[in-house]
Amino acid sequence: MRSNGARCADAAVAEILPLCHENRGKLQKFYIDDTNDLVIMRRQSRNQRGPHVLRINKLTKRFGDKTAVDAATLDIDKPCMLGIIGRSGAGKSTLLRMLNRLGDATEGSITFEGRDITRLKGKDKRAWQSDCAMIFQQFNLVPRMDVVSNVLHGTLNHRSTLATMFNLYPMSDIHKAIDILDRLGIADHAPKRAEALSGGQQQRVAIARALMQDPKIILADEPIASLDPMNAQTVMEALRRIHEEDGRTVVANLHTLDTARRYCDRVVGMRDGRIVFDGLPEQLTTGVAREIYGAGADFSEAATSTAIETLEQTEAVRTAEAYV
Repeated sequence: MRSNGARCADAAVAEILPLCHENRGKLQKFYIDDTNDLVIMRRQSRNQRGPHVLRINKLTKRFGDKTAVDAATLDIDKPCMLGIIGRSGAGKSTLLRMLNRLGDATEGSITFEGRDITRLKGKDKRAWQSDCAMIFQQFNLVPRMDVVSNVLHGTLNHRSTLATMFNLYPMSDIHKAIDILDRLGIADHAPKRAEALSGGQQQRVAIARALMQDPKIILADEPIASLDPMNAQTVMEALRRIHEEDGRTVVANLHTLDTARRYCDRVVGMRDGRIVFDGLPEQLTTGVAREIYGAGADFSEAATSTAIETLEQTEAVRTAEAYV
């Protein structure tokens, strides 16, 4: 049986969805005025966030005698879309988990706007995890819960235990959740269970949940690794728009060179826990890629590509070779 809070959320969704259809492409922000009427603000410039400085200094993580991340040093002085590439086991996910404080560093430090993140505890740590939202490869949604409620879970760090237990959300939060879903092109799915959606749609729900936190930084850990090329493209374009329109920093762990080149302003390469490359996408040559991936002369980017056109070209070559 659904709770009263969930039924209230359903009623709000039913009220708001027709407005989304009527104003599609024009929505920017929902809020409740003094008369409790829904007001729709038209799209304004989102890119109003000031510069921020994230500094990672000799960050190290050991598991027993194994070093997963080895003295990683990285500065981000302004909002950007940064891709981290490397083979499985290179330390990419461990680095992101330390940034979000899902895991603690063995050595080194993380500072953001002059504050030492590695020493935060309790409510200060939770506040940082709201400022630095995390998106996971496997989405981490509640499968049997409806989409809008999954998105509203992005507010849990700001809510009381009682409100969380009874699934009670202010109307302003529900309006905001629908607005974010509309921005990502999936507002129509708000009443559906998360498990009824495709992988690409579920990842966009996870992105919406992160945006509910209004974070300064979004960390995306292999956000397209489980997706087909078309859904991968949709998700990466959504992350790119969020960076460009909102002025947020997006840090994404990626396996593929073409994805990093196409969507990122800056690329970091990791190998065996160390940062071995930090530069612009155009500097990511085949020779550099071989060094990052520890590959020989037979290294082929097509083998790691998620680009639809690259996959089609590769298949065409294979077909032609079959007739030779």
